Amino acid sequence: MDGRDGSGGNRVAVNVLGTMGAVFWSIQLLPQLYINWRKKDTTGLQPSMMLLWAFAGLPLGVHNILADENVALQVQAQILTLLSLLTWSQVMFYGHKWSLSKSTIVVLLIALAFGAVEAAIVCGIKYGTKEQVPKWTLDLFASLAAAGLGMGVLRHYYDIYTHRSVRGISFFFVGLDAAGDLTSLISVGESSLPSISRP
Repeated sequence: MDGRDGSGGNRVAVNVLGTMGAVFWSIQLLPQLYINWRKKDTTGLQPSMMLLWAFAGLPLGVHNILADENVALQVQAQILTLLSLLTWSQVMFYGHKWSLSKSTIVVLLIALAFGAVEAAIVCGIKYGTKEQVPKWTLDLFASLAAAGLGMGVLRHYYDIYTHRSVRGISFFFVGLDAAGDLTSLISVGESSLPSISRP
């Protein structure tokens, strides 16, 4: 044995696919933001869904930073929160007739509060933990992020059920979300494959 193995290929594939998933998920709301702006209408787009997604970005960011994930995944969580808050502000501006100044100020205050809480949690755990971050801590924040994302999606499915139609959602947004799901699932599958040693 010369010490070389096939795990390097797996690691490259996992990193590439994981980064692709992060990119797709990072930009998935851009088509939605554009369509909302072009139509000046957000009928059917649930503000609670966007707030839940924005909230999910907070524990997701904490998890990815504490788990020392690659930079793309750490940044992706922050972009998710930012774009979700911007989309939420469009719903409040176009759908609930908030003024531009009110929408902007509220979004800025929420974003600053989320950023401060995330920074406080990360710093508190990093400096309060002498050794490696406990697995249960990472699992807790991952679960909170998944719960926020899941509840956001379920809120929109409830709207589809009650109105018997899909309202307010960009299909480009859905496509990018699906692409992020697919590449991330493949990445997880690749990471679980056993390495094959070369003689």
